Amino acid sequence: MTPPVFKQRPQLSQAHASLTHEVEVADERGRRSLISIPAERALTVYVDKRELVTLMTLGGAPEALTLGYLRNQRLVKSIHDIASVQVDWSVDAVAVLTHHGIANVEERTSKKVVTTGCGQGSVFGGLMDEVDQIALPPDARLRQSTVYRIVETIRTQQSIYKQAGSVHGCALFDSAGELLYFIEDVGRHNAVDAIAGRMWLDDIKGEDKVFYTTGRLTSEMVIKGAQMGIPFLLSRSGTTQMGHMVAERVGMSLLARCTGKHFLLLTGHERLDFEPHLLDPALRAL
Repeated sequence: MTPPVFKQRPQLSQAHASLTHEVEVADERGRRSLISIPAERALTVYVDKRELVTLMTLGGAPEALTLGYLRNQRLVKSIHDIASVQVDWSVDAVAVLTHHGIANVEERTSKKVVTTGCGQGSVFGGLMDEVDQIALPPDARLRQSTVYRIVETIRTQQSIYKQAGSVHGCALFDSAGELLYFIEDVGRHNAVDAIAGRMWLDDIKGEDKVFYTTGRLTSEMVIKGAQMGIPFLLSRSGTTQMGHMVAERVGMSLLARCTGKHFLLLTGHERLDFEPHLLDPALRAL
């Protein structure tokens, strides 16, 4: 008998937690003052009463983080497979209830790769298992002016980082450079998972989107971006050898060192529309 198909969104809690914490410090002259530092808290994920993983998180979007984690770990295929996501900060836990359970969950979570993501990100199963099945849209285009708009938007974005430092931010933009989501967390892998969860909830596809991260373009970040169907991945930081290799395999455009009007296009050159007139005359000749 075929199980029934559920088309409603999962029931979500609306958990709130303080994102910063004040501490007393003394500077090099012995002067005391109060500063804000980012919160960091454990969130243990239970799926159908089975403990799955503990995530260290800022706590700004715990429901979206949980959904994106399940999506990017390839443990749940559809948002409609999930009945509810309930976060309870009094016990630092989130309870996920699915409609039909996760098939072979013990086998699928037995092999874990600890990635280079800060805070020790992890990916269940073989890191490259599904990479070759991903096909990103070859006709997606990105204008140089849009890259600059995205970089400027991030530069002026109000953030926990500007207030307290020590966090990573990720953002989703449309093809015109309009900001759709901006999420910060103590690890960039958490921030990308939370955006994946938001996209899932809002039924937003990735084929005409641009993803920005303040962190390195590692293989984990590239794989997650590809799983979300996003053809463009930007960072103010650099990339790793495996991140570069995976981007070439899936046909993703990587832009690193994005600051001001400078960037390095590493892969997917055919997708970027250069606009030389945007550069200063002195830079144009270089």
